[in-house]
Amino acid sequence: MKKIFLLFITFLKIGAFTFGGGFAMIPLIEREIVEKRKWVSQDSMINIISISQSFPGAVAINSSIIIGQRIGGYPGAVAATLGVTLPSLIIIIAVAKIFSYIWEIEAIKAAFRGINSAVIALLISVSIRIGKASLKDKITPFITIVALILLFWIKIHPIYIVLFGIASGIAYYFFKIKKSGKN
Repeated sequence: MKKIFLLFITFLKIGAFTFGGGFAMIPLIEREIVEKRKWVSQDSMINIISISQSFPGAVAINSSIIIGQRIGGYPGAVAATLGVTLPSLIIIIAVAKIFSYIWEIEAIKAAFRGINSAVIALLISVSIRIGKASLKDKITPFITIVALILLFWIKIHPIYIVLFGIASGIAYYFFKIKKSGKN
């Protein structure tokens, strides 16, 4: 029960102190779960993020479910998910109530510009860290470059990029098996 409560508190902190959506939460999730608590390894965290992005829904919620379940079973999944979503729910209800009154205040507009800038820095930071940890062999940089070209220049939908990544990884796996002569 103590572990379930700790999961809830950890994800409550993540949810309360991260602005900018699910991807902006990744650095804080990584710091809390991998570095501070050591509940999962860096490699496992990368896999969790990849899986979380491959399913519908917010990456922060999906990853909290996976991590919570891994650490505390189904009660852990529920605790982590409630923890990460509760601050947003409370804040959104409060902001929705007063938003129309404060939106035109220049200081509020400036604060949001600052938050947006900080979120961009967080996203770049996590992209670099995940990129360094993920590019382990000869094929992953190639798949990454092709995926970026397909995404940005050819404008293929992100779902197809994920499917391309899955197909490329499986094809490379079978190519390695065939090349090595293993069946």
